[in-house]
Amino acid sequence: MENAPIFTNDGIVFGFLMLALGFVFFTESKETGFWPKFYTYIPGLLMCYMIPAVFNSLGLIDADVSQTYYVASRYLLPASLVLLTISIDLKAVFNLGWKALVMFFTGTVGIIIGGPLAILIISTFSPETVGGSGFDAVWRGLATLAGSWIGGGANQAAMLEIYEFNQELYGGMVLVDIVVANIWMAVLLFGIGKKNKIDTWLKADNTAIDDLKLKVQTFTDKITRVPSLSDLMIILMFAFVSVGIAHFGADVISKYLVDNFEAVSNPKSALSSFGSSFFWLISIATLMGILLSFTKAKTYEGAGASKVGSVFIYILVATIGMKMDLGKIFENPGLILIGLVWMAIHAGLLILVAKLIRAPYFFLAVGSQANVGGAASAPVVAAAFHPSLATVGALLAVFGYVAGTYGAILCAELMKIASAG
Repeated sequence: MENAPIFTNDGIVFGFLMLALGFVFFTESKETGFWPKFYTYIPGLLMCYMIPAVFNSLGLIDADVSQTYYVASRYLLPASLVLLTISIDLKAVFNLGWKALVMFFTGTVGIIIGGPLAILIISTFSPETVGGSGFDAVWRGLATLAGSWIGGGANQAAMLEIYEFNQELYGGMVLVDIVVANIWMAVLLFGIGKKNKIDTWLKADNTAIDDLKLKVQTFTDKITRVPSLSDLMIILMFAFVSVGIAHFGADVISKYLVDNFEAVSNPKSALSSFGSSFFWLISIATLMGILLSFTKAKTYEGAGASKVGSVFIYILVATIGMKMDLGKIFENPGLILIGLVWMAIHAGLLILVAKLIRAPYFFLAVGSQANVGGAASAPVVAAAFHPSLATVGALLAVFGYVAGTYGAILCAELMKIASAG
């Protein structure tokens, strides 16, 4: 294998990831010396993301060879959603109101118009970068990015089928997707460390978010206890039995829909994302957590349910970071530049609307990530603000899956027009 990483054994890879997480949490807990100053400027969560990226860039480990991301996204992510949702106050989540949805759909619109605008801007000084003809046309490849950045992997695959982009060139688009989306996630995580300053500049009203945090905190304080071994085992039972049910449901539902509905089984259909088992996995896991929140299971928040869920989220963050190769940022500068301009338009529109409606940075970051990162990273960004907010990220990401292919088709048609011009 060309450029094989030094370590391919997943036991060793996982050791590296845990070393990164342990280092960050150990240094972040220091109250004197260099580290408190360092973490004033660089959020710990960003470090949990960047250190594995450095390991990957140095060729020590490789996300393409390792199964750790797959395990974290398919087993630990749904488990964390259950545990972070188990004590949720659903009414308080709905009280977050219309601004969350407005920022989510602003993010979607930013991706839809960002693609064609990026093509028009780049074509003024580098027309060959956005050219190509037939199935090699760059706009066809960028259509797969639109699918990924509004919905997720299933929508990206649907766009590849619909627009029949040359699969030999597809790797270049995947590279842009990974590099640009990861740079943007790093920017969002950096912003979380400055959220109070950003909210002051946006003149944001954080009342509903603070109320939700306070409700969860008050409830947690009331039931907090030192967890026993029994408590921890029962917490893991709730998490992984729910994951088992979610996997079973996802397999059954996606297979049934694919086998019985032409609109779902046809990869070129706008409804094909409903055939994605990952879509149903996240939806069912979130629903399981919400259902458990209406039972006495929610008292296990007092024994640390959300802390266990947060452990799983941080492991997922490390595996996502491992997918970023810092060296590849300069590999295909033209395409990367299109992606960066596109993402800048998405970001600019979000900032403009957030300023106009005084939406908190939380809604901006999660609304963006529910589009660009999907269900794997929207809950991560949401939980970085407060564990109780992870559900908001998951629910918005599910919207993204539903809207993904429709939005991406509209974006692709606009990019086709922009390319012709």
